[in-house]
Amino acid sequence: MSRVGEDWIFLILLGLVMALVSFVMDFCIALLLQAQKWMYGGLDSNVILQYLAWVTYPVVLISFSAGFTHIVAPQAAGSGIPEMKTILRGVVLKEYLTLKTFVAKVVGLTCALGSGLPLGKEGPFVHIASLCAALLCKFMSFFGGIYENESRNTEMLAAACAVGVGCCFAAPIGGVLFSIEVTSTFFAVRNYWRGFFAATFSAFIFRVLAVWNRDEETITALFKTRFRLDFPFDLQELPAFAVIGIASGFGGALFVYLNRLIVQFMRKQKTINKFLMKKRLLYPALVTLLISTLSFPPGFGQFMAGQLTQKETLVSFFDNRTWTKQGMTEDFNYDSHSAAWKHPQANVFVILVIFIVMKFWMSALATTLPVPCGAFMPVFVIGAAFGRLVGESMAAWFPEGINTDGIIYPIVPGGYAVVGAAALSGAVTHTVSTAVIVFELTGQISHILPIMIAVILANAVAQSLQPSIYDSIIRIKKLPYLPELGWGHHEKYNIRVEDIMVRDVRYITLNSTYRDLHEILLIGNLKTVALVESAESMILLGSIERAQLQALLTQHLSRERRLEFIRDRADAERKRVSVVSTPSSEEGGQKVNHEVRFQIEEWEEQQLDEQVNFNSWKIDPAPFQLVERTSLHKTHTIFSLLGLDHAYVTSIGRLIGVVSLREVRVPVIEAVFQHHSSSNYLLFIYLFIYLLSLVQTSFHTFLIIINVENSCAAQNFHVFCDTFYFSRFTDE
Repeated sequence: MSRVGEDWIFLILLGLVMALVSFVMDFCIALLLQAQKWMYGGLDSNVILQYLAWVTYPVVLISFSAGFTHIVAPQAAGSGIPEMKTILRGVVLKEYLTLKTFVAKVVGLTCALGSGLPLGKEGPFVHIASLCAALLCKFMSFFGGIYENESRNTEMLAAACAVGVGCCFAAPIGGVLFSIEVTSTFFAVRNYWRGFFAATFSAFIFRVLAVWNRDEETITALFKTRFRLDFPFDLQELPAFAVIGIASGFGGALFVYLNRLIVQFMRKQKTINKFLMKKRLLYPALVTLLISTLSFPPGFGQFMAGQLTQKETLVSFFDNRTWTKQGMTEDFNYDSHSAAWKHPQANVFVILVIFIVMKFWMSALATTLPVPCGAFMPVFVIGAAFGRLVGESMAAWFPEGINTDGIIYPIVPGGYAVVGAAALSGAVTHTVSTAVIVFELTGQISHILPIMIAVILANAVAQSLQPSIYDSIIRIKKLPYLPELGWGHHEKYNIRVEDIMVRDVRYITLNSTYRDLHEILLIGNLKTVALVESAESMILLGSIERAQLQALLTQHLSRERRLEFIRDRADAERKRVSVVSTPSSEEGGQKVNHEVRFQIEEWEEQQLDEQVNFNSWKIDPAPFQLVERTSLHKTHTIFSLLGLDHAYVTSIGRLIGVVSLREVRVPVIEAVFQHHSSSNYLLFIYLFIYLLSLVQTSFHTFLIIINVENSCAAQNFHVFCDTFYFSRFTDE
């Protein structure tokens, strides 16, 4: 079978398996969510019983998910994308790509999403697809061929990451681009067609299964929108879209910072940490109880559409109809989903603000639970809510629409929701491909210009303030991953390899003895050892792997050679003594054994002092080398591009040091940490200014809603805010 044929078969199997897994999981999640609503609706005669059913159900599911994951495979907890970034870089993480991890990930994720908590499945699906690819590689390796090659398995894992996103959102193009952005620093173009083929096939089968199950009439987008195509937006609305992008950048940075702050707080509190380590299910149960209590529909949940699932919430946000005219509840136009946003004591703006604020910290808290979960979907919903808030505000400010050349076009708040969803999710993940995912999710590209503007602005702001959510998790878990040299780190370009290298290098020479090899193997856990000409010249000849040295030493002191030595000594002793008497007593036997053991030890000492013969062993004659004046930037690029874990430093061919991934990571992480630490102050300053602008916007909208005739208050308030902005920026 040809090489291309094997690739096609593998990718078809991968896409088919992932489509089936995604469909079955979505079906089970829908059943679990319906069961919660059924219990809640069946107890409408008693609010207390409703509350108990509403909070007990998710607590049981989350507790089961956390317990099952911890028992079967603790590695299945969390997103999975940070670990895949590390694995694709060439680092081996034990137990992350095994069958039991797959089972724990699928079962735990189904229960976690079925609980109704603000959790996502995009990150875990990337991990699940990678698990399927790894297991398929092991299965196909039984038949021999290229899948026994480790590098080929890495290429298939890269394609699997695209399949995970593609079958999760039925977005193959955005899935491929998103997987490249979040998992690869450098991407091999030869893997491009594999990702597209497998993701497209998987997304197609996934949507065909939905038609087969009669969930859909035909293959269509998951969140189909019906925005007008002739005039989707006016150019005068572009500043509002830009504001959404900039605000989403601050919001995304704040979300990442809040998520990391919660985790670090829990770890620093040693007493609480020790207690929760003993009672592992207590923390997820308490967090679930808190979130479920606040989202209880007859309680505080009535102000944040607590009865809607994430999918129903997105459907209502993407609705192209305006919910309200000037914020008056009697003019509320709603359907079954939009009815959740209607409240007799509060208008739409208040409910949307409460929803955004509450879901923001709830999602940041829920994503710290030790269950399989992602953060993309909750952030996507929050961004859609913020965009909807801006869209409804624009509709209130321009109730008749925007006048363009005598033609009035009404505001479409659903378009603002789409822009907000793409911008905030892009800011949190530091990706631009969320724009493409949104196009495929909604089935329309009418808002391509505002979406791209908002996503790019959100990325520009977020990347200057905080790392992405995945890089933040990598830092928290201390995974051996080399972060990127981002903005503001140019001073690190002046650092040279000679400033960070380790000068005390362990090496062997052509004249080394087996005792030297034994001492080298006992010193540390080095993967490779440098081979030099002599200790005086230090000319680097190559490197030899640790496994080779162990095999060389084992062969030289092998059991066969020991037996041969004993036989030779016995024959020599037999010739020397004419009559050999076999000791009959037990004491005589012990004496003989002691003499034999002493002779073997003496023989081993003699063998260790012999010179090593490297002629028949595999030596890498061209290990990766750097000169001492190589900059940190170039070193960082080489390590990231080639996936190195170490490189030797030479000067005119002489070995003078070694630099490993750890030595490169330390200055890079310090630069990133210092930059983001200094950015936290700016984050809070800009956040305060942003909140003040929200107050101004809300106040302005409120004045329009109640039709205040006296406009002096509004004008004075605008003058105050403008004066405050000017004074703040001039002070800075």
